[in-house]
Amino acid sequence: MNIGFVSTRLAGTDGVSLEAGKVAEVLSRLGHTCFYCAGELSKSSLEGIVVPEMSFNHPTIRALQEAAFGTRHADGLESQIAIVAARIQAQIGTFVREYSVDVLLPQNALTIPMNLPLGVALTDYISKTGIRTIAHHHDFWWERERFAIHAIPEILIRCFPPDLPSVRHMVINSLAQQALAERLNLDSFVLPNVLDFDRAPSERQGRRDELRCALELAPQDRLILQPTRVVPRKGIEHTIELVRRIREIEPDRRHILLVTHHAGDEGVAYLEFLTSTAARANVELQYLADWFPALETQEDCGSGSWTLQDAYAASDFVSYPSLVEGFGNAFLEAIFYCRPILVNRYPVYIADIEPRGFRVVELDGAVTNQAAEQVRTWLENPQLVREITAHNYELAKQAFSYTTAERVLGEILSSFD
Repeated sequence: MNIGFVSTRLAGTDGVSLEAGKVAEVLSRLGHTCFYCAGELSKSSLEGIVVPEMSFNHPTIRALQEAAFGTRHADGLESQIAIVAARIQAQIGTFVREYSVDVLLPQNALTIPMNLPLGVALTDYISKTGIRTIAHHHDFWWERERFAIHAIPEILIRCFPPDLPSVRHMVINSLAQQALAERLNLDSFVLPNVLDFDRAPSERQGRRDELRCALELAPQDRLILQPTRVVPRKGIEHTIELVRRIREIEPDRRHILLVTHHAGDEGVAYLEFLTSTAARANVELQYLADWFPALETQEDCGSGSWTLQDAYAASDFVSYPSLVEGFGNAFLEAIFYCRPILVNRYPVYIADIEPRGFRVVELDGAVTNQAAEQVRTWLENPQLVREITAHNYELAKQAFSYTTAERVLGEILSSFD
């Protein structure tokens, strides 16, 4: 079958784009062909169309979003949204016809209202045509405080997500499955974040050494990696505090905090807060999002253009102190690239990951001296780290591999028969 991915963006290193790429790879393995329609596409190799008004960064969309949230009243807003939605719906129809799409696979576009006209356009198109649809939900609007006050209740109820007979809902954790059932009486399939754990990562010692050299790191220096976007729910201030405490334990070493993903999706105020917090704590924070455009690219990418895999390879420890996550992409990446990791016990971690028995340094909302000492102990014991990371890899291989995705996606596609 021809599968049509639709999203605000399928570009960069955000969790939705990364997971969409994995789902496409699994579907290709199952014999399907994937096409793409989004406001941003990262690769020219992705066959499909770019519709600028699908991007949440488009000026028209930004203006509508600002009018819709943070207030209870916005005269004429729904009619303005409908006008833009009609244009987007026409583009979706063109995409479906041009690529003979059999199944639509919206990526978070019917889940979180980052682009209200896109959600309306998709709902109306699916309702009108009855096209088979797998709505992939990564994080719902009611999970985000910034969407709590709004002027468009009817749109949110109807479109985020829609209750339509040709739609199958696919969520990424058991808590979302439970919430969807309780709030909207909708059944759903659970597809957790996955990685291809049957394919061990390539050896990149050379790239590791080159990146550490580019960062001007000596062999004894500690590189702590924060591989997430710079938004408040990632809790990056906890990583700053962790590095500060480790530096106090190891005053004779240099400790560097590397942040690899962009700020800006929710403004730059949080990045400014982190920069000032790090300066007050005397923590060396390197915000180098432009250095890491993708998880994995060509082996010959040059100095100054690295991959996230290089960042993991160069790091000594990964910090993942998120307050809220849909699942935990960076968690799986750290396991895949055999790096020890600190995790704040966010709700989905407690429900779906912690019971598996992974060996990690855990926080309960705050960095403690005990956690910092545990990190230092692991860093001082490479053999222990090898044992821990091998144990974690095998657990993830059992639960969060492409084999899991093949099973879930196959079940969903079969449900249309």
